[in-house]
Amino acid sequence: METLLDRITVNANIMAGKPTIRGLRITVEQILNALAAGVPPDDLLEDYPELEPEDLQAALAFAADLVSETRMYSVAV
Repeated sequence: METLLDRITVNANIMAGKPTIRGLRITVEQILNALAAGVPPDDLLEDYPELEPEDLQAALAFAADLVSETRMYSVAV
């Protein structure tokens, strides 16, 4: 998992500091939104030839890591 997460970079000068794939101008958010919208991984790899299959896995691993740290608490009203 750590090796996959090494593919995710954050640079304040690239895409306003959003997490990107290997410093490319492709954000993790773009990848996740496309996958959530039903775009097949092979289509993403074709649309973005600079991406590698491991980059898509890295985006998912990054999201999973963020979710694992999120805690939801119910609030009585």
